[in-house]
Order: sequence, then structure tokens, then C-alpha cells
Amino acid sequence: MSRQSMAATIPPLAASCKSRDKLGPMTHAARMSAALLALAAIATLVWHVQLGLDRNPGRTLAVELWRTGRYFTILTVALTGALFAAAALRGRMAAGMAGGLALWMAVVGIVYHVLLARELSGARLVVDQMMHTVLPIAVALWWVACADKAGLAARHALWWLAWPGLYCAYALGRGALDGRHPYFFLDPARIGWPQVALWIVALGGVFWIGGLGLVALARRIGRRS
Repeated sequence: MSRQSMAATIPPLAASCKSRDKLGPMTHAARMSAALLALAAIATLVWHVQLGLDRNPGRTLAVELWRTGRYFTILTVALTGALFAAAALRGRMAAGMAGGLALWMAVVGIVYHVLLARELSGARLVVDQMMHTVLPIAVALWWVACADKAGLAARHALWWLAWPGLYCAYALGRGALDGRHPYFFLDPARIGWPQVALWIVALGGVFWIGGLGLVALARRIGRRS
């Protein structure tokens, strides 16, 4: 998606978010777009799992879910789908949670395209781009246009480290049990523990700086509105 098309998309969506839905503080447009985001995230995950089963006919659903559940992308897309579905139903999403989802999905896309992108084709390419490009951009657009940003502060940039921090502990613990690590930068057998520690600190810095940037953007948007 080009910058011009993104810029053209935000104003009409933002304008539609000004009319409050009677069922809650979230606007009708925000709730409907949240529902579409949830549907897109869940459908993408289902398609991803089905493709894995198609490539390995002897694999059970439980085994495929366990295999694919080792990845930060998969878990973050699942979290996005669940929380956007809840927001669509309840008509609200806390500013801190909305900001966290926007940040985590943005980093999913950035890290993938910078460090992990691979050559794919067909349905696998479509699913891959949905998870690493389309959904991160869609969540970012929703956050800019529709999310509550009141009260976001620098402390939130620290709170938003909790999800990637928990994931690192989970991935390393799981890797110690079964010997399989999801990413090269979390594989101590491949690069050594000192390098793993450096990668964790570096990626933590990316999340923290990105969070501070998100807070600054929220304040700027708040002043303009």
C-alpha cells in the first residue's frame, strides 16, 4: 500500500469515527472495521493452519497448532483477532491495548521484511503477506483513525514490552524442551547465549523506541483534533 493511498484512506475513516455508536464509546464505523479486522486475522490464521495440514497430510490438527504456535507472528495475529473481536462486541478498547496492538503488529511487519522475508508463491505468499504486511498496515490505520488515544504516556512504552518479553521467555523455554527455536536470533545453539541476549536487548529497544514514537504521534493527533 502506497503512502498516497494510506493518506487517502485515513481522512474518510477518521471522519466516520466521529459519530458515536449508542452501544458504547466506540463509533459504529470503528466497531464494524474492528469486526472486519478480527475476521481477517482469524481467517488468515485458519488458512495458514490448513496450508500446513495440506503440506503434511499425516499431521494432526493438534500437532500443527503446536508447531505453528511457536512463532511471535502467529501469536500476535491471534491476539489481534481476539481483541478486535472483543472490541467489536463490547464497543470499546482501552487506549493502552489499542496502542500495544498497533505497535506489536508494526514490529511484526518490520522485522519480517528486514530480517526474515523469504521467497514464497501461491496461497502461501498470500497468507504470508496478509500476516506481515496487510494486517499490520490495517491495524495501524485503525489505530490512527479510530482508536482512543487519551492518556497515553511514556510509561506505556515500557508496559508494551511485556508481550514481546513474555514471548521471549516462552520461546526460549519451549526451545529448551524440544530443541527447536522459531527464529535464528532466539537460537542459543546456533548463535550462542551472548548473541541471543544482544538480540533481545536490541529488539526490546526497537519496541521501546517504537512505543515512544507511538505516544508522540498520539499526542500530535490529539492536538490536531
